[in-house]
Amino acid sequence: MRLSLLAALAVAACGHVPVSHFAGTSPAFDAVAFWTGHHRSWGVIESRAGAPTDTVVTDCVGVPQPDGALHMVQTLTLGDGSVQHRDWHLRRTGPGAFTATANDMVGEAHGTAAGRAFHWTWVLALSPGNPIKNVTMDQWMYLMDGGSMMNHTTIRKLGITVAQVSEVFQAVP
Repeated sequence: MRLSLLAALAVAACGHVPVSHFAGTSPAFDAVAFWTGHHRSWGVIESRAGAPTDTVVTDCVGVPQPDGALHMVQTLTLGDGSVQHRDWHLRRTGPGAFTATANDMVGEAHGTAAGRAFHWTWVLALSPGNPIKNVTMDQWMYLMDGGSMMNHTTIRKLGITVAQVSEVFQAVP
């Protein structure tokens, strides 16, 4: 099982496998259910060449809303001690389909879940109001046995990979 998951993760990282490839795998990833509650992550930021350049730790608290959406506040702390805050509003739009907005996002994120995998893309405004600094975030998330989640993000500018982030998220009791 682990070898087949690692092979699937390697192929998905190449960007050629649709999220539907993971249909029928378990545990099933429901983005609203996963992000409800308190989670932390620990990750590494790598240059486009794969060299580690920084670390990131996140603290996330998601609260369900009466309309079925989820409001999540995320605090990201980089290795140099700098802190960023992201205020997410996540909504299920259909079976396995999700959209979200955030305070530093351009437009909406659109994502699809199938089996244990979740994939979405969105545009991050690194310098809000300056579209030249926008980057595209392409995220693949994999729910693991035991409730932890692996996230791999490819950050692109004008279609060119500029960095990647690998993180592990866990629920905080």
